[in-house]
Amino acid sequence: MSLDALRGFDMLWILGADAVVQALAKLNDSAPLRLLAGQVDHSEWAGFRFYDLIFPLFVFIAGVSLVFSVSKTIEQHGRATAARRILVRAAILFLLGILYNGGLTHAWPGVRLMGVLQRTALAYAAAGLLFCFVRYRFRCATGALLLAVYWALLTFVPIRNVAIDRSALAGRFGPATPTTEQVRQLYAGTADTVTGRYEPGLNLANHLDYLWLPGAKYDTYWDPEGLLSTLPAIATCLLGVMAGCQLRRGDRTQRQKLYRLLLSGAICLILGCAWGTQFPVIKKIWTSSFVLVAGGCSLLLLAAFYYLVDIRQWRGWCQPFVWIGLNPITLYLASALVDFGRIAAHLAGGSVAAILDAHLAAGAGDFVLALVTLGLLVGLARFLYLRKVFLRV
Repeated sequence: MSLDALRGFDMLWILGADAVVQALAKLNDSAPLRLLAGQVDHSEWAGFRFYDLIFPLFVFIAGVSLVFSVSKTIEQHGRATAARRILVRAAILFLLGILYNGGLTHAWPGVRLMGVLQRTALAYAAAGLLFCFVRYRFRCATGALLLAVYWALLTFVPIRNVAIDRSALAGRFGPATPTTEQVRQLYAGTADTVTGRYEPGLNLANHLDYLWLPGAKYDTYWDPEGLLSTLPAIATCLLGVMAGCQLRRGDRTQRQKLYRLLLSGAICLILGCAWGTQFPVIKKIWTSSFVLVAGGCSLLLLAAFYYLVDIRQWRGWCQPFVWIGLNPITLYLASALVDFGRIAAHLAGGSVAAILDAHLAAGAGDFVLALVTLGLLVGLARFLYLRKVFLRV
């Protein structure tokens, strides 16, 4: 149950808890709330905030979950069946990700191929197959090797000394957006090369996306869920697999499992922060140091939920998280397909929001709207849970 609750806690921020915090900070402009609001937004580039944890935590949880689901399939039907189910599930997730990005509403090449669900699918597939066919120690070594290889590639492979980033290109071409041909000529005409650069648009991961990733890209010329940065994302999922293997062990007590999770989380955090002094912690290119910092936080959060929910059996407080955690993909897609913000505006917008702003405080209307929007999604999660409707891929 702790895993379902943690997944729901993670999804809650994606569904709109961040908007509630930001609206609350506008309502009460105090230093603590400004600090909190800053934590529910992504870092501009290098650095680590709470909201930078949300996506890698989801990938980590996918790794923990597959240990339990795939182990059961292997025991009942064998490894070949388990591998086939992993690949089918990954393919469906990948296609759902394309649909989430508006794959049916854009003509090629305006379709974005990569994204949150796509990265989760690729990491899940790789980690799942490794879990099926490779021993525990080799999986650990594979995760470490992925991080080391990714660091070596970004550090030592030379790239053209041109930043293919919107802000950097604006400095070259002025306020007008450069054409595709202008950027191509700039890139092709740059003979100077550099190594060990990690700035926006000036790193190997972004350059490979620009050269080889087809379709639309989130940041115009490269994608934060791009090609090369999928490698360390697999390591994130493998960290979850390792945690799941520890939780599933029958020869250890709950306390022993808890201590191992805490120790592993602390070690990952220390190593990630140390590595970050040379290889910066950057979510948008999923650096190896970012994997360790986010993985350490994920392990500590899993330990906290495991202690509260499964060891101490304190479960009343986390029921809304469980409702969400049992239908995460359904709610994620619903939030894109249904305009819950517009529904909330019909319920608590217009004159209602104006009255709140006038008689309570400026910004009270936006705060209530954010609460109602989130409440609608949580209400949908509860509705599905009570009727035992669990839509899984």
